[in-house]
Amino acid sequence: MKESIPLKTSIDVARIRKACRVVEETFQRLCDHVTPGARTSDLERIVSRFLSEREAASALKGYKGFPKAICTSINNVAAHGIPDDTTLEDGDVISIDITVSLEGWHGDGAWTYVVGEANPDAVRLVRAAWRANMAGIRAVEAGAHFGDVGAAISEAARENGCTVIQDYVGHGIGEKLHEDPLVPNYGEPGQGMRVVPGMVFTVEPIVSLGGRDVNTLEDGWTVVTADGSLCAQFEHTLAVFSDRVEVLTLADFDPAVSVDRPPFF
Repeated sequence: MKESIPLKTSIDVARIRKACRVVEETFQRLCDHVTPGARTSDLERIVSRFLSEREAASALKGYKGFPKAICTSINNVAAHGIPDDTTLEDGDVISIDITVSLEGWHGDGAWTYVVGEANPDAVRLVRAAWRANMAGIRAVEAGAHFGDVGAAISEAARENGCTVIQDYVGHGIGEKLHEDPLVPNYGEPGQGMRVVPGMVFTVEPIVSLGGRDVNTLEDGWTVVTADGSLCAQFEHTLAVFSDRVEVLTLADFDPAVSVDRPPFF
């Protein structure tokens, strides 16, 4: 294990958990606002106001120059979509990425919503993204390899007729937004670094209905699929203990119950 990976104490995890609860509450709050006619800038304002109410802040705004408090990635946008005056339309798929900073600690998550009436492709994509995320989470345990996690994610995507975009990975999190270890969304069972108690990291595959190749637009942030295919992403922050794994961004989480579809979908 790399010495640069900061292992967390139970007190550290409690502080991260507090930030992660705000992440989860934010996604629940957005359910009623991700509707046809809403602008992505409206969603950012709603999130910013809610975080302020919770005495928290966005860790994304200003991070490496990112201009907004959340990422709003619509349809063929795989990552880092910038909120603006774009209006959501019926049937759109939008992934919203939020990182909360609270009392010096971070919680990170992403959620995909279908706007209005979902077409069959959108439903299949969102379920595939959720199943891939859940497969990765279920593969995490003390003593497992990160290759086990990545293999589970990519296999679940394939089983649902989708593709994992390999350019993006999960990451450690704590007092910093991005820490080691890196958590690839692909791999070989039994390969890679071992998962050990004290690790806190995200599992966050981006899944495409088409290919895995992406391009970055001229704004330097917005990443789109090369073939124009739809994308979806779910991201959760996990804490590893010797006898269990806790999904910090889902309170009272039971993967056996939520394996097929998101709790609010």
